[in-house]
Amino acid sequence: MSDLPPIDEEYLLTVLVELLNTPSPTGFAGEAIEVVERTMNEFSFLSLEQTRKGALVATWDGTEADAPRGLTAHVDTLGAMVKEIKPNGRLKMTRIGGFAWNTVEGEGCTVFTSEGESFRGSILLTKASVHVHGKKVNDLKREDDNIEVRLDARTTDADQTKELGIQVGDFVVFDPRVEVVNGFVRSRHLDDKACVACICAAIKSISEAGLQPAQRTTFHISNYEEVGHGAASGFPPDLAELIAVDMAAIGEGQTSDEFHATLCVKDSGGPYHQGLNQQLRKLADQHQIPYKVDIYPSYTSDGEVYWRAGGDVAVALIGPGVDASHNYERTHIEALTATINWLNAYMLS
Repeated sequence: MSDLPPIDEEYLLTVLVELLNTPSPTGFAGEAIEVVERTMNEFSFLSLEQTRKGALVATWDGTEADAPRGLTAHVDTLGAMVKEIKPNGRLKMTRIGGFAWNTVEGEGCTVFTSEGESFRGSILLTKASVHVHGKKVNDLKREDDNIEVRLDARTTDADQTKELGIQVGDFVVFDPRVEVVNGFVRSRHLDDKACVACICAAIKSISEAGLQPAQRTTFHISNYEEVGHGAASGFPPDLAELIAVDMAAIGEGQTSDEFHATLCVKDSGGPYHQGLNQQLRKLADQHQIPYKVDIYPSYTSDGEVYWRAGGDVAVALIGPGVDASHNYERTHIEALTATINWLNAYMLS
């Protein structure tokens, strides 16, 4: 891989950790978009704008513009909103995105009010104490009615909670608990902030080598991916190819792991573009980029969203392997750098 520009791993991790520590459940991702915009503003050659929907679109002129390309990744994450203020002053929630309640049971959280205030709390079962409820703690089904937010505030009834300024519709953000150790990055919401950081690091890598993309390239950072319509709009009409950069799911029956980038050739929406897939395989082989090829049965990307919205482009999907997706996730720096090298090889080809 010596023929590809060097990667600033310290920069990659700095951007990633800042993003991971920035609250951004779908519908509340404005601050994270601003972090990415501030980061990309450091590259004077990029043209930046936000869409009416709140996504960030950056454009980098290439040596050619006869077949423009796009890269898309999303900054919005899983989360919740206040569905009901319960008689005991605690909060019933509604989920944002596809996850199981048991994956956040016992997690710390922050409730953000519409007035700009924030309150800490914990996500608990309604019958959380073994000393009180015995076996019911294990037997209780993890569903909306049995999960609540216990606020770190003196409130024991609905009126006291309302007096704090908390209302139905306020956002509940799960603690990411970011740790970087032995090359591993462990945190909630690596999906898809890891890939947003990879895109920023790829831009830095190519530009500091005095290079530019072979084609005009649009970077689309979406903010509604977790609910299924993130990248439905915001691309130039002459776009020819689109790479969705999103995490690779690891588990039983999958080839993906935490040390490789992965090419997803099919997900729940069907196969991706064979020609673009083959182009990416050849680039990875040519530059000795370690990668896997995989299929995800319960997965949809923003590239597919653009297809369904009528995008007449070739679409492929690559990204770093992430363990325990939509749970307490983990990846490794080797998967991240492999993804960046793949992006660099593609943009320069």
